[in-house]
Amino acid sequence: MELEHGLVGLAAVLLLGFAARWIAWFLRLPSILLLLLIGVVVGPGLLWLQPDELFGEALIPFVSLSVALILFEGGLGLDFRQIRGRGGVVRNLITIGAAITWAAATAAAYYFLDFSFPIALLLGSIFVVTGPTVVIPLLQQVRPKGSLDAVVRWEGILNDPIGALLAVLVFEAVLTGQFSAGHADDSSLHLLYSLLTGCAVGAAFAGVMIAALRWHWLPEFLDAYFALASVVAAFLASNLLWPESGLLSVTVMGVVLANQKTSYVRHIVEFKEHLRVLILSVLFILLAARIKVSEVYEIGWGELGFVLALIAIRPIAVWASTIGSNLSREEKIFLSCLAPRGIVAAAVSSIFAERLANAGYPEAERMVPAAFFAIIGTVAVYGLSAGPLARRLGLATRRPQGVLFVGAEPWVRDIAKVLSAHGLRTVLADSNWVNVSRARMAGLDSRYGAVLSRGILDELDLHGIGRLLAVTSNDEANALAAVHFAEVLGRKNVYQISPGDPEGSSRARVHPEHLQGRELFSDDLPCESFESRHSDGWKVKSTSLSEAFGYEQLIEKYGQELEPLFYLDKDGMLTVCEARRKTKPRSGQTVIFLAPPSERATAEILDM
Repeated sequence: MELEHGLVGLAAVLLLGFAARWIAWFLRLPSILLLLLIGVVVGPGLLWLQPDELFGEALIPFVSLSVALILFEGGLGLDFRQIRGRGGVVRNLITIGAAITWAAATAAAYYFLDFSFPIALLLGSIFVVTGPTVVIPLLQQVRPKGSLDAVVRWEGILNDPIGALLAVLVFEAVLTGQFSAGHADDSSLHLLYSLLTGCAVGAAFAGVMIAALRWHWLPEFLDAYFALASVVAAFLASNLLWPESGLLSVTVMGVVLANQKTSYVRHIVEFKEHLRVLILSVLFILLAARIKVSEVYEIGWGELGFVLALIAIRPIAVWASTIGSNLSREEKIFLSCLAPRGIVAAAVSSIFAERLANAGYPEAERMVPAAFFAIIGTVAVYGLSAGPLARRLGLATRRPQGVLFVGAEPWVRDIAKVLSAHGLRTVLADSNWVNVSRARMAGLDSRYGAVLSRGILDELDLHGIGRLLAVTSNDEANALAAVHFAEVLGRKNVYQISPGDPEGSSRARVHPEHLQGRELFSDDLPCESFESRHSDGWKVKSTSLSEAFGYEQLIEKYGQELEPLFYLDKDGMLTVCEARRKTKPRSGQTVIFLAPPSERATAEILDM
């Protein structure tokens, strides 16, 4: 019966995690809010879930390994080229900003939560972290312009292991009572050894992985498995060599892999991204469910004051860290209003509270509900305000309607000109320098390079971009671009042009549905047809429809050969014409279409 109970509990956690993620996606809310609330409801609320009984002594090691995997996956997203010109800001945020946050959080815990100074100092060190597990999904929703998202991403991911190391030092000092000045040197040496051990172990394991991938020591289907095993091994080895240095080692391991150029790691990144979603969903529910009912009832004005103090100190930390930087005033304001806490704060507070309580610190039990209330509070405030604030500051668009074109042929440039004339942002990416240079001469925003290359992806600013149109003559490249950008823009917003198979076979038979974009425009308009029609004098035009001049009158004017490409509403909403879904424009919309030469249109009308 115990085994069945355990299986039921584990299955319930997985299903609840999925439900929370799906509801959060549907309502466009931070998923961590629902995960924590569900954990509190099924744990201390209804007493359905008891994580300590479900996992026993394996719970804390599971939490520690899960955090290590999350930080490794975060490190894989840190490319140094993303913060060119902003490295000083990141450095200051994780040093000056972290010190200010630590001091303020300690004071807030001491005065508002009525903790003793050692416990307040420990809780303050835990809340140095800024939660990349929450920040990154928020950035994907908001999509701020420029390199601001890279700064926030780097700060959050680097702060996690730094905050964890800091918390470990304070935790050991609390247990041993080492708060006198004479023990400062010991703490400094411990920090130095932790940094050296973590960096050395992480770099060594990353080197082994790079060699294995470069020289194909393993079959490709084992690469992700090997990466997972290597992360676990690096975490354990580092902790054995020097206690609590494992989180830094796995972060360094991820950063090294992200910045090397000799081995392909994209498939590993994708595997880790899916694993991160699963781990976070399970962890937040389990940790929230461990809170006791009595601890929930004790939450009051002190916890609210602690949360408000964390929010109030963020602008001071940011402005002190960005003095003399090239960040704009709007960017500083946005950065000052984005510091949610995440899984590392939840996990570390849970682990340390239990150890301190066992060591004779009864007030340590209050750390967990205070920490979770702070996490919920900061996520709620920042998660709900980040999007509106970014739009108010002009750093993001509510429903971006811009178009990224993969390909910059002459006919593509004509389409981009018309869309730009209607106020839509367009970006063209092409590996043909002639096409790119001519697009720039025409005043179009264009990037040179293969759209899947790491260099051009670092240069692309997707602010205001809501759709991808892959329109090269290479159907394989179009499909790859569609799959890649589906992660960023959403699968429903990526399109690719028909390959124009002369035998009439469907492209779906070549590419599975999930490995291609939505088919663009019409089956009769493959890339080759666009090129030939452009050479014959066809033009991309736009016309506003009204009650007096509707779509039928437009057909009469330009002939039956007219090909609609886009419909644009009065409020700027763009509709892309699809091959599989035929729609007619309405009165009040603007039709962007491909029109035949005037003499052909006239001849066709006369024949009718």
